Amino acid sequence: MAERGPRRATTPLQRQLAGAAAARPTALDAFRHARRTFLAGDRVDMQALARVLGVDRATLYRWVGSRDKLLAEILWSLIDRTIRGLRKAHDGTGAPAAGGQSPAAAIITAAVRAVIANTGMQAFLDREGDLALRLLTTRASGFESRLTALIGELLAAEAAAGRLRPAVPMDDLPYVLVRIMESCICLPLITGELPDAGRAARVISALLPPGAPPPPGSLAGAGAA
Repeated sequence: MAERGPRRATTPLQRQLAGAAAARPTALDAFRHARRTFLAGDRVDMQALARVLGVDRATLYRWVGSRDKLLAEILWSLIDRTIRGLRKAHDGTGAPAAGGQSPAAAIITAAVRAVIANTGMQAFLDREGDLALRLLTTRASGFESRLTALIGELLAAEAAAGRLRPAVPMDDLPYVLVRIMESCICLPLITGELPDAGRAARVISALLPPGAPPPPGSLAGAGAA
């Protein structure tokens, strides 16, 4: 029987992932350029973005849906990458984090601090606060529901590993924690006060106390799923 060769890339995305140079800009190029603009603290302007990519605005809007949808995807990509990176840093530690926090509390608190320290995020809140609140805290963009699901995934994994002993029912926790995160990050828009990650950390730690460390050599202690 003849040996099969490597699978042929048939779509533009597969060809790009395989390393082939794209002859024309793509939706992914638009997203990446817009994210760099956002992280630099600059306003994501659709006309300027289309001009940089060398496409018309109709093509750009067909790619990304709308400016709001593009911004929501940028925001989601940043928080998703941050939380997943923090999970890897704390995975399998088998013991409370610094200050007696559970790993789950440490991860969520560190995510809040990272958002507060992000230049692009703070520029966005300062410049377009009403839009930021709508994208972050309502169902208009889907951001909040995705973050709630991601936090729920984190809590379930930590509880199953024995590193978390929730103070309230697990079903109630993800949404409550997301609201705490949002309130802390958006505090200047809500009350006029400066963002306060320390306040959030105290509440989050109270809701997510650490469980008993797993015995040495156990599967949980080794970081297995």
